[in-house]
Amino acid sequence: MDRRSVKVVVAGGFGTGKTTLVGSVSEIPPLTTEEVLTEAGVGVDDLMGVEGKTRTTVALDFGRITIGPDVVLYLFGTPGQDRFWFIWDELAQGAVGAVVLIDTRRLDTSFPAVDYFERRGIPFVAAVNRFFGECLYTEAEIRSALKLDDSVPLLWCDARERESSKRALIGLVRHALARMPVAG
Repeated sequence: MDRRSVKVVVAGGFGTGKTTLVGSVSEIPPLTTEEVLTEAGVGVDDLMGVEGKTRTTVALDFGRITIGPDVVLYLFGTPGQDRFWFIWDELAQGAVGAVVLIDTRRLDTSFPAVDYFERRGIPFVAAVNRFFGECLYTEAEIRSALKLDDSVPLLWCDARERESSKRALIGLVRHALARMPVAG
């Protein structure tokens, strides 16, 4: 059997659920680089809407999931704070695409991730993470607020749930494959 390894980035703003998503779907114990939030982050990390957050990713999260008999996804979760964005270029190199997690309580934290992948022409899906059940906004309202092109899939997920996270990853792979040039 010829297995294909596919690199996927899980990105988004601070506290959008990247570590949670990687952990919920990984078939191996995920590698995380989470550290305790300290006084050094006061005035730097915006905890509005995530006041209970006590840990943060400082480098990356890593996991693996087999999504079919011949496809294995290697997941690379990005840190969310501005000061760690220099790592994103390394994590995105060679990736088939990205799942950008969206927190509708704090849409402004999603703008930099959406911009990052748009500017680099890297396929991505926007996955609205339903932290507390239903989302108060329609797909059209979210698309408008994020200025998402109609070609970018907007998905709904709960990063805590394996099947939901898996569907978001499969949606990304399908989107990325659809954008690939046809071999002639």
